[in-house]
Amino acid sequence: MKVEIYEHMVRRGATRRDVLKGAASLAALSAASATGLGAFAGSAFADEELRAKILQIPGVGKGSPTDADWQKVGELCLGATKENVKEGEFAGVELTFMGLNNQNLHNFLFRGFLKPWEAYTGAKINWIDLAQADYNARLQQSIATGTVDFDILEMGAPFEGDTAGKGLLDEMPDWVKKQIDLDDLVAYLKPPVGTWNGKTYRVNIDGDAHTFSYRKDYLTDAAISGATGMTEMPKTWQQVDEWSKKIKGQKDPLTGLKAYGFLDPLKGWGGFGFYFLEDRATAYAKHPGDPAWLFDPDTMKPRVNNPAFVQAIQDVMDLIAAGAYPPDQINADPGTTAFQQFLAGTGSALCWWGDVGSMARTSDTSVVGDVVGFSANPGSDKVYNSKTGQWETPEGGNFAPNLAYLGWGVYVTNRVASDEKKRKAAWSAAAHLGGKDLSLWTVAYPSGFQPYRQSHFNYDEWEKAGYDRAYIEDYLGSNLDSYNHPNAAIEPRIPGIFQYYSVAEDELAKGYAGQYKSAQETADAIAAAWEKITDQIGRESQIKLYKASLGMT
Repeated sequence: MKVEIYEHMVRRGATRRDVLKGAASLAALSAASATGLGAFAGSAFADEELRAKILQIPGVGKGSPTDADWQKVGELCLGATKENVKEGEFAGVELTFMGLNNQNLHNFLFRGFLKPWEAYTGAKINWIDLAQADYNARLQQSIATGTVDFDILEMGAPFEGDTAGKGLLDEMPDWVKKQIDLDDLVAYLKPPVGTWNGKTYRVNIDGDAHTFSYRKDYLTDAAISGATGMTEMPKTWQQVDEWSKKIKGQKDPLTGLKAYGFLDPLKGWGGFGFYFLEDRATAYAKHPGDPAWLFDPDTMKPRVNNPAFVQAIQDVMDLIAAGAYPPDQINADPGTTAFQQFLAGTGSALCWWGDVGSMARTSDTSVVGDVVGFSANPGSDKVYNSKTGQWETPEGGNFAPNLAYLGWGVYVTNRVASDEKKRKAAWSAAAHLGGKDLSLWTVAYPSGFQPYRQSHFNYDEWEKAGYDRAYIEDYLGSNLDSYNHPNAAIEPRIPGIFQYYSVAEDELAKGYAGQYKSAQETADAIAAAWEKITDQIGRESQIKLYKASLGMT
C-alpha cells in the first residue's frame, strides 16, 4: 500500500485496522486503473502465484526454515535474473561478500538464496562472516587502511557517509533499478537514503525501525495486573517503568518462573546497542518543532548530555537500582534480550527491530507467539525543547519512533569497476537478494529483516502464509505507525556515526556499572568523547552533512 494513501486515510479518521483492511483492494484497484487488464493481468496473476508459493516454504507454524528452504526460495525467485543474465555468463568470476552471521541469519540465508544463482550464472561467492559486535570495527578498519577486500557488502545506510562519501562504492546500473523495482520502497527509505551526491548505491533488503513488543498475558494475568494495576498496554516510558517495577516478585504466566518487566540491554553491541537508549531518549528529546535530536545542527554540539538524554539514562539506572531486570542483565546485549530472553519467555516487553514480529510465529525457539502484541515505541509525558532549554508537557504526550539504522542494504564496492563482467555479476547477486518477491519471504520468516516495501503491507498474503489477521494487523501496523510518524527520529547518515555510537556504549557501560556518580556525569563523558570525534572528522563538514541528512538544506 502506498504511504501517501495510508497517510490520507489516517488524516480522514480511519483507524490502522481500517487502513490495513483496505490495502489489498486499494492496491488492486490502483493497478487496474493505471494499466488496464490485458497482458498485465496475466503477469500479475503469475507474480501472485509465485508469492503464494514461496510463502508456503515451509509455512508458518511448521518450524524454522532450513538451508534447503532458502535454496528453494532462491531458485523460485530466479526469474528476474534470467531476464538480464544468460546461463553461465559469469563462469570464472569469483566475488567476496562481507556481511553478518547473527543468530544464523543474514549471510546464512544469503548463501542459500545465492546457491541457485551461482549454479545458473557460473559465478562463485566467497564469504566473510561477522558478528554484529565486530561489524563496525572490521568495516572501519578496511576504510581507514584502504584495504577493502570485498566486492559485495551488506551494510546499513548510516555507513553511507563513510563509504559512498569516500568514493568506495560502485554506482548502481539502471538495469538493476528496474529489476529490483526501486519505486516499491516505503517513503522513508527512498532518496536521499541509499544515495550520495545524487548517485544510487543501495539495494534495499530491510526496513529498520524499532517497535515495541509486549506480552499481552502480563496484562490479563490476574496476579500481575493486580500488582501493577495495568490491564492495557503502557503507552509512555513513565508507565513502562512503573509497570516494570511493580512486576517484580510475580510469576511469568507462561513459564512459571520469575516475571520481569521491560528488557533494556545493558551491554554494548559494537555500536548497535546505543539504539536502545535512543528508544527512550527520542521520546524525551525529539521535539516536534525540531528535526535534530542528537546534535545541534548549527554547531554539532552534542545533545546527548542535555536533560532529555540524562532522563533516559536515569530511567535505566533507576530500574537497575530497583532490581527490575533479570540477574546479570549488565552482560545482556540486544541479541540476548530479543532471542534468549523475550522470545524464550523471559520479560514482559522490549524495543527491537522487526525480527521479533516474524520470529515469534516462525522460530522453533519462540514460546510467545500467541501472547505477543506490538505498537510503535512508547512516548513520554514530557519533551525537552532544545531551542528554549525548557521541558514541555504536550497534551497526549510526545511520541517519536526511532527509525534505527534505516535498514540493511547490499552494496557493490569499486573493486569491480575495472572488470565489467565481474561488475555485472556483483550487481546481479545484489539484485537477486533484493528482489521484490524474495523480499516478501524474508520479511515473513526469520531473516534479520523487517518490511520495507509498499507491497509488503498486503496482509492477505501474510494470512495465506499462516499468520492470522489480527496478529498481522498489529505487527505490520506497528511498522507503518513508525515509518509514517510525523515526529519520527531520523537516523543521520554522517561519517563516523558508529564511532559516536561505539564510544557512547563504552561510557554507558561504565555508568550502568556505577563507575560514574550520576546519569549526568555519564552523559557528559559521552558528549566530551563525541566532541573529539567531530573535531577529528572536521566540524564544518559534519555540520553540512548532518543538516543535509535531516533535510535542513
